[in-house]
Amino acid sequence: MSRSDPTPGRDDGLAGKVAVVTGGASGIGRALAVAYARAGTRTVVGYYPRDPHDVSETVAAVAAAGGECVPVAVDVARPAEVDALARAAVSEFGRLDITVAGAGILRRAELAELTDDAWEEMLAVDLTGVMRTFRACAAQMRDGGAMVAISSIMGGVYGWEDHAHYTAAKAGVVGLCRALAVELAPRGIRVNALSPGLIESPQSLDPVNSLGPEGLAEAAKAIPAGRVGQVDEAARVIRFLTGDDSSYITGQHLVADGGLSIRYPG
Repeated sequence: MSRSDPTPGRDDGLAGKVAVVTGGASGIGRALAVAYARAGTRTVVGYYPRDPHDVSETVAAVAAAGGECVPVAVDVARPAEVDALARAAVSEFGRLDITVAGAGILRRAELAELTDDAWEEMLAVDLTGVMRTFRACAAQMRDGGAMVAISSIMGGVYGWEDHAHYTAAKAGVVGLCRALAVELAPRGIRVNALSPGLIESPQSLDPVNSLGPEGLAEAAKAIPAGRVGQVDEAARVIRFLTGDDSSYITGQHLVADGGLSIRYPG
């Protein structure tokens, strides 16, 4: 199910801007690149070369929406590649205004089986990778820009058994954004974190490391909105957080979960 943008072409100050989006080969990242295209924002989309999803589909979707997108291969665990991604925005489009750190991995591992290598791999991508992305892009960004990191309701709000490394990383993302919101405020750069709830995406549909289709359908019964979210709904929240309508919002952790986190169990 896809929910179309209710305000195509709306003037939210995004026209003419340039955004770097990591994790853009699928899911929320791809939906965000399309949402930016509709707003007149050009994107440099970072994608992991070994990702099974084809980034050319993102490029095609952006073009169909009337936008322009440049894909750049990047492993956010490698600082030099992240630095090159940030520079690509300036070399391709002459500016950088927005950074969205959406690259992430999800692995299931109970504590007894959670090795140091597995822990460090998760944090290298899901937490340190966010820091690297913000660090590299801040050096290239114009003053008055905006940054958003994608956390998760798992870690940002809830604990999740067999996912201690993932939830720790996602909780850390929230603290990182708060600190950088203060540090970068003198430059007029706003930094916020988004914790999506249960969103139908390639990650959540993975039955090995996440809920899978059946688990997602069952979990949806606990959501007050009566359904799981869609990737374009999460993307439009990020677009809001990086547009003019959120010009006085920084250092915040926004949860978009259909009401799941505020429902009394029973």
